[in-house]
This record gives sequence, C-alpha cells and structure tokens, in this order.
Amino acid sequence: MAIFTGAGVAIVTPMKPDGAVNYEAFARLIEFQIANGTDAIIVCGTTGEASTLTHEEHLECIRFCVNTVNRRIPVIAGTGSNCTQTAIYLSQEAENAGADGLLVVTPYYNKATQKGLKEHFKLIAQAVHIPMILYNIPGRTGGVNILPETIVSLCEEEPNIVGVKDATDNFIQYAKLMALAKGKVDVYSGNDNQIVPFLSLGAKGVISVLSNIAPRQTHDICAKYFAGEVGESAKLQLEAIELITALFSEVNPIPVKKAMNIMGLEAGTLRRPLTEMEDANAAKLEAAMKRYGLLG
Repeated sequence: MAIFTGAGVAIVTPMKPDGAVNYEAFARLIEFQIANGTDAIIVCGTTGEASTLTHEEHLECIRFCVNTVNRRIPVIAGTGSNCTQTAIYLSQEAENAGADGLLVVTPYYNKATQKGLKEHFKLIAQAVHIPMILYNIPGRTGGVNILPETIVSLCEEEPNIVGVKDATDNFIQYAKLMALAKGKVDVYSGNDNQIVPFLSLGAKGVISVLSNIAPRQTHDICAKYFAGEVGESAKLQLEAIELITALFSEVNPIPVKKAMNIMGLEAGTLRRPLTEMEDANAAKLEAAMKRYGLLG
C-alpha cells in the first residue's frame, strides 16, 4: 500500500528576516495545506532548503511538522545526505519523531556507482522500519542517476524501500522503469509539468512545488485522473503550465517563496547562497499568478 496517493506538497521552510526558522508561520502553512486537500506533506526536502539547515534545525522541523499534522495526513521526511552514516542518523531520528515515511535523495558530490547507490540505500533502509521513497534528481546531484534496474532491485530486496520520486526529466527512462516495475514500485512525479503523463503510466501522484501556492488545484489534477475524469485532469494540468514554468524560472525554491510572499503566506526570506528573485522574473511570476487566478 502506497504511503500516499495524490498530491504531496514539498513544503517550504519559512524563515524570519534574520534567517531563523519561523515556526509560527510554518504551523499556518501546514494548516493551509491540510485545509486545501493536500494528500501528504514532504518536509525538509529541496524546496524546504534542507541543505542549509543544521542537523538540529532539520530534525526540529521534522518534529514540528509531525506534531502539527498530528496524523491527519502522512508526513514524509527528507533525510538524504551524501554521507551514508548521516543519512542513517537523520532517518532514524525522523522515525523516532513519528514520520510516516522517508524521502532519501541520491548522494550528491560523491558520484557513486550503481553498486554504491544500492549499498547506500540498503544500509539506510535496514536501519529503519518505516517506508522509504528514493529521490532521483540528477540535476541536483552532479548527474548521479539511479537506473531503473537499480530501483526495481532495491524495491524487491528491501521491503521498506517502496518507491521513487522521479525528477530526472527523462520520460523514456520513466517508461522503462514502469515496464520493469510491474507494480512493485510506487512512483511519484518530481515535476509539476508532468503530473498527468506520469499518472497515465501508473504513477501514484506527485511530490509538488506548485502545491505550496495551489494545493487544491494540484490535488484535483490527481483526484480527477483517479476518478476517471482524465480530460478534466489534463485540462487542469495545461491550465497550470504557465505558472509552473514561472515557478522554475529561477532555481527552486526562490520563485515559490516569492509567490507565497506575494500571496501573504509568509514564506519569508531565503538562506544563502540562495538570493531573492530577479525583478524581471518576479514580474512574470506575478503576472502568471494573476492569470491563474491566485491574485485579484
């Protein structure tokens, strides 16, 4: 059984002007997501600026999210690292905090082989008891790519490795994965502009940046598809394309935090080395938000 089906939000970590985590705003964002139909919350991922958090902040954000959600929807904790032992530590602490699952990114910088990737993920999986989703995003990890054969074998060999977030932007590889998986791998799109194409080949849903500002709409793209309303699902997907393009006109999460602040959702500042959005891109983003109906 999948950890979740539908649209899970890769939630931002709101910051105060001095860069500290804004837990009051974080609680409001979590409630906004739950009230608007989000199917799961993914905390401390790329969009949550996990790479800029200390280990103590990282774990405190996970604990806070788990406690605030209070089992209303699944919470999946990002616990990946380029150091296997660190990933094990973060994963064990997330399990202790009550997370429903883990999202573990491919180790960056080290450029592990497929053998190294298998050992890395297996050691993490064997150190915990909750389900784990692999996170394949070569654009963030120096080109490191978990091949379909490796993903399938990991899911076959380790019972709590249940799936993958695919952000490879390689639909041919995704199709090969689904052909090999034969239902053994829960796949989530890592790209908001490919939700419906992924669902059409059997994906369970999306782990979404768009959901931070349009949770109901993103949920509905998935829900309508699963209800058999494929045409309406595709219509909603296409209506969001301009906004999704604007949300990735600069590196994530720069644009989505800007969009949230425009909407009054208090995402706050970014931690360096990320900087505020360029004025020209921000203007295009705001225009796309208006056309999508997020602003009056």
